[in-house]
Amino acid sequence: MRWTVRSRPFHLALALGVLSLAIILAELGPRAFAVGVLFAVLPVPVYLALALWLDRFEPEPPRMLATTFLWGATVAAAFALLANSVVDAVARDAVGDLGGLLTTVLWAPVVEELAKGVALVLLLFQASDEFDGLTDGVVYAAMVGLGFAMLENVQYYGRAVAEGPDASLGVFLLRGVVAPFAHPLFTAMTGIGLGIARERPGTARAALAPFAGFAAAVVLHAGWNLAASLDAAFAPTYVVVMMPVFVGTLALVRRSLGREARVLRAQLAPLVDDGVLTDAELDALCTLRGRTEAALLAARAHGLPGWRRRAAFHRAAADLAFVRWRAARDGVACVEVEEVHLVRLRELRGPP
Repeated sequence: MRWTVRSRPFHLALALGVLSLAIILAELGPRAFAVGVLFAVLPVPVYLALALWLDRFEPEPPRMLATTFLWGATVAAAFALLANSVVDAVARDAVGDLGGLLTTVLWAPVVEELAKGVALVLLLFQASDEFDGLTDGVVYAAMVGLGFAMLENVQYYGRAVAEGPDASLGVFLLRGVVAPFAHPLFTAMTGIGLGIARERPGTARAALAPFAGFAAAVVLHAGWNLAASLDAAFAPTYVVVMMPVFVGTLALVRRSLGREARVLRAQLAPLVDDGVLTDAELDALCTLRGRTEAALLAARAHGLPGWRRRAAFHRAAADLAFVRWRAARDGVACVEVEEVHLVRLRELRGPP
């Protein structure tokens, strides 16, 4: 998952993304394809901002977030597009329209959640220092889900444009307004499972949580696809299932943020005695409100450079806290790494 613009994985992902777009272009034609791309890309920055808003105590590295989003929009989307197309064609030849429904409800959720979930598993093992718990699992799941949904929406919006204005409006309202969080929410179940496993390694819960999370993602996805295929079932499913799960996921993230605040306070409190931090700075670091107020004060006093320096200070403190937390949890000393973060924290402390 450590891709760069010169790496082979990046080139492969780019090739898969181009292949997916080429297949969709061949299906839709230039005009419908162009409109589909426009409608699919325009709202993405808004949804990305909302997802990143959840991860404010220990923001993930932009490179890792971009990599995860890219995986969803290229590798996962290409694999799902090809696999679903083949199975759908075979199933329709065998049993007609029923085959299409079975592909949508039984096959596609498994394939798509597996394709997206692989990105989270790779992150957990290859970048474990950036995957600390439930909040990170949900944030990375949102990234891969948004990337996947963006490419998928090109196809759905393009098909709707080909059918006419009424169909276009209906599809846009459904996928862009009513339920833009669908794919991120499905994959968040896998992210929650992996996050629990990361928080509680070596326990029975850690062993079962990823499988339970993936199963929940598939079931939720399958139920959504079935409801979307049966018009009468859509509204009840949205109200009774999707919204409560969405609210419940936000509640779990809020609880996880509280755990992160406790980690910060416990691991950074010794720095007050060492004179690295003041009591006021520690209090500000351990609450979202305190961080926001500190950043705004820095911005008022020193403009954008002050705000950026304060944000970097918060990030350095969080990095140090979680390095210490992981060392204590795993029983592995990380003195050199801690020292690097501590030096960085001292450099950034105080007004620029």
